[in-house]
Amino acid sequence: MDGVALLTIFILSIFVGFEVVSKVSTVLHTPLMSGANAIHGIVLIGAITVTGSATNPLEINLVGGFVVTDRMLEMFKPKKPVARSDDGGAA
Repeated sequence: MDGVALLTIFILSIFVGFEVVSKVSTVLHTPLMSGANAIHGIVLIGAITVTGSATNPLEINLVGGFVVTDRMLEMFKPKKPVARSDDGGAA
């Protein structure tokens, strides 16, 4: 394929992706993210397997991309609430 065809496919995929994601209601967000996290877990296991059998730096670099993605997804997880004492705050 030539560059113009590839660019056209890329631009059309941006529009289609935006339309699909914008139509998802907020009620469905949690189940969809749960499914995405399950798929991510499977991909991570595959990445660990590839790292174990990697023979050149290019393969390890590919696995590094999965690790960076995992760290970025950690930023979107809710923070744990700070534990408060039950003594009414009096010290």
